[in-house]
Amino acid sequence: MDEIRGDEIRGDKIRGRTEGTATVPLSVLDLVTVGQGRTATQALRTSVDIAQLAERRGFHRYWVAEHHSMPGVASSSPAVILAHLAAHTERIRLGSGGVMLPNHAPLVIAEQFGTLEAMAPGRIDLGLGRAPGTDGATAAALRRTDRLGEGAEDFPQQLAELTRFLDDDFPDGHPYARVHAVPGPVQATADGGVQSPARPPIWLLGSSGFSARLAGVLGLPFAFAHHFSAQNTVPALDLYRESFRPSAVLDAPYALIGVAALAADDEREARRQVLSGALAMVRLRTGRPGLVPTPEEAEAYAFSPMEREFVDGWLVNIVHGTADEVRTGLDDLAKRTGADELMITANAHGGEARLRSYELIADAYALPTA
Repeated sequence: MDEIRGDEIRGDKIRGRTEGTATVPLSVLDLVTVGQGRTATQALRTSVDIAQLAERRGFHRYWVAEHHSMPGVASSSPAVILAHLAAHTERIRLGSGGVMLPNHAPLVIAEQFGTLEAMAPGRIDLGLGRAPGTDGATAAALRRTDRLGEGAEDFPQQLAELTRFLDDDFPDGHPYARVHAVPGPVQATADGGVQSPARPPIWLLGSSGFSARLAGVLGLPFAFAHHFSAQNTVPALDLYRESFRPSAVLDAPYALIGVAALAADDEREARRQVLSGALAMVRLRTGRPGLVPTPEEAEAYAFSPMEREFVDGWLVNIVHGTADEVRTGLDDLAKRTGADELMITANAHGGEARLRSYELIADAYALPTA
């Protein structure tokens, strides 16, 4: 595995800032959820509203995640969404949480994120995952092959190739030595070139130990999907820290965790909102993906005993309630896991509930108001 270079990438582009009374930096993960009776257009407009709110209130970064073939999740094209968000924000870091590397040619990702870096210099993060972000049939359609295992197994090699394209440093004699990702560092070395050699920092994402160990060995920042794999959080973070080797990118481990959290003006409303997301997850897990149901439908739904057991287990890992209750839950989670940053995702039917949740959380931590 080639060493990951750190030219123009330092910890200050990775480590978040703490605002207000928060004990760790707070960020946002957006799945661009689409509720029943809503359109993808409305969901994407909500994403802009939340990104602008997050920027105004001092959240550190805003990531979008790659998913496919899910009617209730409109985030199949992170790079396109990030370009849209870059045009409507000025300061907040924007990134992928993540792009699923096996679904794409490394050169394509390097070109897309080089373009984003040119659009929003110094504000772009490139988070990478090795899962398909969908079911097997959809993954096969994306990759034009049914040999899906190879993508995950080849992840370290794909990562090395992507990094070479981002740094424009394939060695002489390599088949890609004369292939350049543009926009990118090659423009800084061309005659008259004034392009910055900076490129987005790479994060590795995961929900198990594989990416945790790889991120540690390479000295990269790590993001763990606590919001859907809570039982593995502490073991994965421990493995990351134990495996960590200082690099040109980081001199010490830096890990964030994705956290499902929703605050409302009262406990009952918070419960109503998260129940609609839980019902959407029940349907997804049983092969019936659809739009996110309304809270009214979720309340009236007759859960089977097996479904009820799943929902109860699912809701245990969603921090929800009043703003004070959510703040307490987030603080407890940060202390228990030792996470360096919390990235909050709010899965609810309507954009209004999600916006209100982030506003309430910001108020609970006395985050900036302008």
